[in-house]
Amino acid sequence: MVVIRLARGGSKKRPFYSIVATDKRNRRDSNYIERLGYFNPKAAEKEQAMRLAQDRLTYWTGVGAQISPTVKRLIKDHPAA
Repeated sequence: MVVIRLARGGSKKRPFYSIVATDKRNRRDSNYIERLGYFNPKAAEKEQAMRLAQDRLTYWTGVGAQISPTVKRLIKDHPAA
């Protein structure tokens, strides 16, 4: 099953997350099918905290991909991303 979830990047104490479509059986940061956007929890005031390709998200959910609870919450909290 394909799931849309976060993959962690960045350095120690400076997290940066990619929003990816991946197989559910893959590890968190391993290979993925497609990168849909990013989430930067440490973004400065002028920087964009989250970016998401809505058209690709619609495509993946249309073909049966599940969205993780964390990504659902981020989409809800950042509707204009």
